[in-house]
Amino acid sequence: MDLFFPYLLHIFVLLVSLSVILFALKRKPSNSKFPPGSTGWPVVGEMWEFVMAGRRGCPDKFIKDRMKRYSSEVFQTSLFAENLAVFCGASGNKFLFSNENKYVSSWWPPAMRKVFHFPEGVGNFTKEESVVLRNFLPEFLKPEALQHYIPIMDSMAKDHLESEWSPHDQVTVLPLSKKYTFALALRLFISVRDPQQVARFANPFALISSGLMSIPVDLPGTAFNGAVKGGKIISDELLAFINQRKKELSENKVPEPIDLLTRILIASKKSDKPVNEKEIASNIIGFLIASYDSTSASIAFVLKYLAEYPHVYREVFKEQMEIAKSKKRGDLLNWDDVQRMKYSWCVACEVLRISPPAQGAFRQAITDFTYAGYTIPKGWKTYWSVHSTHKDPKYFPDPEKFDPSRFEGNGPAPYTFVPFGGGPRMCPGKEFARLEILVYMHNVVTKFKWEKLIPEEKIVYKPYPMPENGLPIRLSGLE
Repeated sequence: MDLFFPYLLHIFVLLVSLSVILFALKRKPSNSKFPPGSTGWPVVGEMWEFVMAGRRGCPDKFIKDRMKRYSSEVFQTSLFAENLAVFCGASGNKFLFSNENKYVSSWWPPAMRKVFHFPEGVGNFTKEESVVLRNFLPEFLKPEALQHYIPIMDSMAKDHLESEWSPHDQVTVLPLSKKYTFALALRLFISVRDPQQVARFANPFALISSGLMSIPVDLPGTAFNGAVKGGKIISDELLAFINQRKKELSENKVPEPIDLLTRILIASKKSDKPVNEKEIASNIIGFLIASYDSTSASIAFVLKYLAEYPHVYREVFKEQMEIAKSKKRGDLLNWDDVQRMKYSWCVACEVLRISPPAQGAFRQAITDFTYAGYTIPKGWKTYWSVHSTHKDPKYFPDPEKFDPSRFEGNGPAPYTFVPFGGGPRMCPGKEFARLEILVYMHNVVTKFKWEKLIPEEKIVYKPYPMPENGLPIRLSGLE
């Protein structure tokens, strides 16, 4: 072993040297004026600081520190072994959202692509993206279609609370909200209803959630390795499911109501360029991960803040009880009922401002361009972050104060409140998530009162924000 050690040391030095050379070659000539900032260590960049800021519960610190140190408009860093320009403020958001396919296009870090098992080309669509993908989402998520999902959401929420909440005087909100939103997504997206089948999907999704934003080291025992394995299990399950659905459609067996997967397959069959099964599976995974993590976390935070602010809770309770009393016994919620939940949605929006489920998104520069006097070279990656606006007093006075009234009337200025992104890449499930959150709020508020069991529970980001202990609460009935 002593004789072998010098060889290992030489190999290590050579690898580090090669990394430094490759990192330097990626840089443009020094006569270009790049955004100020630091790219950190070779290859690793500032990834460690980025991940650890989230684990410590303050992902905004990574952004705000660099805005203060370098520029409040745009700064450079290195994440996922890529040169990255972080665009800041409402102006930065507007620029990226408004210049899709002109200066930038969608991009996913290789680590995320590996977890989701994206085939080449999936997730980085250009303006020539699949006609199928342009057509099925508006059809599935338009108001006319969403109206039909509300009674299903309401019925499932009632059953969920009766079986998972009512038998107990204490519950932990986050895992239960995940159970509800994920089961709902599986039912509406791919018509899965069997609890055992739901569990087969949920377990690998837990691995993805835990390792998605970890240091991307794919070695046995690492969180990232677990996420890759979870992604493979889900991908294989979905591929089998897709092939079975295609067989059913060939036999004219169409599920009722028509789910998301069926719409994709029907649209694909009619298209000149059909979408292959792996591409369909990858997109379904993206939709499911949003339901598994982001919507469930938002629901948990809504209940957290309602417990902390009694005056806000009273207004929500009043609004929701008026709706409940207007219903006949056995009636389920409908579109008009949800449209009446105006104050409740203001509360949810304030939750999304303070604890946004998505932290930002990546783009790729498809040509050299300038912004704020700096050069962004073709091939560089860009990033916009909710943390450059959501808690900036310039846009939201007294930003740490929980104040739902910010969203009354015309609401915040454009490009400042961006929990769902913006422009052509705005999250297509925004309205779907709104309905999920409001329907769940209605059922909890009209059935229980609750109090937090851990008053100062820490918030961590993995990568979505979540109460460290899952938000345990004590339940009591309505007086």
